[in-house]
Amino acid sequence: MRAVVRQVADGTYLVRGGSTNWVILREGDAVTLVDTGYPGDRAALLDSLAQVGSAPEAVAAVLVTHAHNDHLGSAEYLRAAHGTPVYLHEAEVPHARRDFLHQVSVGRVLANGWRPGVLPWAVHALRSGGTRQVPVTAPEPFPAPGPLDLPGRPVPVPTPGHTLGHCAFQVPGAGVVVSGDALVSGHPTSRISGPQLLPGMFHHERARAVASLAVFEELDGDLLLPGHGPAYHGPVRDAARQARERAAQGSFPSERPIRSREGTP
Repeated sequence: MRAVVRQVADGTYLVRGGSTNWVILREGDAVTLVDTGYPGDRAALLDSLAQVGSAPEAVAAVLVTHAHNDHLGSAEYLRAAHGTPVYLHEAEVPHARRDFLHQVSVGRVLANGWRPGVLPWAVHALRSGGTRQVPVTAPEPFPAPGPLDLPGRPVPVPTPGHTLGHCAFQVPGAGVVVSGDALVSGHPTSRISGPQLLPGMFHHERARAVASLAVFEELDGDLLLPGHGPAYHGPVRDAARQARERAAQGSFPSERPIRSREGTP
């Protein structure tokens, strides 16, 4: 399977999988991999490494924004096959081990199946391993605060809400912010494009996800690489403000009835 790989900055690549993105930060042959897509994206993941002139054994570390299956998919494969360390925020480590699972349930997806795009997305998620068991046997918290001693020198930026330990990554040398699912620019279940939060059913705590947008408003950077949707070119703080305004205004019209029927997501 061929991956869609785009170099977006010096040593920085955005890869678009089936419906989830991952990021490669390269220095020489060595790379840092931020997220790994669905389990079913493995062939595309390996292809993306080859396209940037690297290989699985040259991955210095996997950084995981959060432990949902569409981001965690091949992390354990790389750890087990190549000894690659898998790092997450300390609050997300037990989630990666599957001590618990904070992910939208099949029942909740079915309850939202009347919304445009939900059922086609659900079919794709199932086919890609969205309900497969893919725990990481030995995930690790970030080894030190501040920039990590890895290709790209990424800086973890906690952005809880989507999950308890969701973490974005700032790459100051490239002016890049990798936002995971805390701030996206599109999704198959969303009818709008541009900076936004995912629809409410995907968040563990939507109110905290909204609050974490303030974190992005304080970050310097002019290129946002989200977990879903295309890259956003422009000040990251502007993207966060736009997403906050949309969240406040109820920019997902199809979600409005859900509050009276199911309660606030």
